[in-house]
Amino acid sequence: MIGRLSGRIGRKAPQAVLLDVRGVGYQVAIPLSTFYTLAGEGEEAVLEISTQVREDAITLFGFATAREKVLFEQLISVSKVGPKLAMAVLSGIAAEELCAAISSGNVARLATVPGIGTKTAERLVLELRGKVESLAAAEVPAATGVGGAGTLAADDAVAALVNLGYRPKDAERAVGRAAREGEGSLEAIIRRALTILSG
Repeated sequence: MIGRLSGRIGRKAPQAVLLDVRGVGYQVAIPLSTFYTLAGEGEEAVLEISTQVREDAITLFGFATAREKVLFEQLISVSKVGPKLAMAVLSGIAAEELCAAISSGNVARLATVPGIGTKTAERLVLELRGKVESLAAAEVPAATGVGGAGTLAADDAVAALVNLGYRPKDAERAVGRAAREGEGSLEAIIRRALTILSG
């Protein structure tokens, strides 16, 4: 199994990055939290990798920190939480806040993430409460450097939010508001829009 990859960023988008490792391009799905930390295309990056094997596919999920990787693997261990939903959770709520919400039993906060209803939020609290407490306090260094922010279309931000499960109209409204507030880069627009959407 692949546990970590180090290479140059070939292409990056809010949901995935193509990492060139000595001439081999690995397509790696990433949460928004990792996307924010990635440098620009052509720059070096190191990702913690969770390899998920299915009957019809082998998928790589990449994370900026070991903490996020552990959280991802804990999330998918919960009944009815698959990799796509786990990535949406990590994209919609910071790792520290996620740990705190689970530890404190804050079902209402967890339920604000698209795809997580009240029942799933309750299941996350029930099954993970004891497991995330050590992660909440752990200091885990970032595996990738903070990159420069390029100017990308608001359409990309809307597409990223829709891919996370938000309704198109809600995503467009939040992105429009974020852009009006002066946010220019894709990363900044998505971050502000997520804050707006989570109330």
